[in-house]
Amino acid sequence: MTDLTFKDFKSDQEVRWCPGCGDHAVLAALQRALPRVSKALDYEKENFVVVSGIGCSSRLPYYMDTYGFHSIHGRATAISTGIKVANPDLAIWQACGDGDALAIGGNHFIHAIRRNVDINIVLFNNQIYGLTKGQYSPTSKLGAITKTSPYGTVEHPFNPGSLVLGAKGTFFARSLDVELKLNEEIMTQAALHKGASVMEMLTNCVIFNDGAHKSLSDPAVRADRTIVLRNGEKMIFGKNRDKGIILDGMSLKAVTIGEDGHTLDEILVHDAHSQYMGVHMMLADMKGPDLPVALGVIRDVEDITYDEGVRNQVEEVTAKSKIHCVDDLLHSGSTWTVE
Repeated sequence: MTDLTFKDFKSDQEVRWCPGCGDHAVLAALQRALPRVSKALDYEKENFVVVSGIGCSSRLPYYMDTYGFHSIHGRATAISTGIKVANPDLAIWQACGDGDALAIGGNHFIHAIRRNVDINIVLFNNQIYGLTKGQYSPTSKLGAITKTSPYGTVEHPFNPGSLVLGAKGTFFARSLDVELKLNEEIMTQAALHKGASVMEMLTNCVIFNDGAHKSLSDPAVRADRTIVLRNGEKMIFGKNRDKGIILDGMSLKAVTIGEDGHTLDEILVHDAHSQYMGVHMMLADMKGPDLPVALGVIRDVEDITYDEGVRNQVEEVTAKSKIHCVDDLLHSGSTWTVE
């Protein structure tokens, strides 16, 4: 096996995203993660395929020195599913936007998750349609002023994490575009997961929705408004690492360790591998003003994959079948010879 590096996954194409766009950082994280993935899975570069739909983020296949498929709007998940079922030896990485994946591509998205197809979906969420010039998307905040909602949106946005877990997803992670090392870590874990891995990347669109995630990404407040979850570790956050998450009845609550009788012992330990989805759903929904937004791998559980199920079924039927070639098929059933 060849030892691959960051440069091996970087194409010679000029990156055509706007300066300051959050997509640059996600691309860099993926290019840095794939050498680790190739080593862990014993894959050559030829095992990787990057698929996309339509949108700014969907330019990504051009910037990766791998096989690639730039498909059509909302259909990246369907293409990814077909490739994986047809050739299980390929590692499929799908780049899609919040509009591309959750609007026109919504049904393909939820059914790939429900089926647990072994693909890695990187969902770029900038809460806007960028390439088509600033319409509101399924994740735009209620009241957002955009080109197609000049007086503010009147609909509640999707929470991608809730959507994934509601479809019985087996892997969901969330991060900010600026968290380069965390994103490498998430992508590596996603690649090792057998099944549909969804990584929501909160990205910034400097042209049409600048600062959409500033309340989380600003270094001055990030430590207090986000929490990085790691399996087996206490749910601790804060600039001084003195805050934690506890279970208060049927809800999550943020407390300060050492105040009001709260001790380190009662802080929850993150269990990403728990089959119980209740806490995972609460973590995916968690947000201010008192609760931080959860980053990192929220859920990572095992289940049979769709592509594996299809292969097993084909093998089982083939083993029992009396038809093994076209001639067998043509001579099966009611046949006769014309003299």
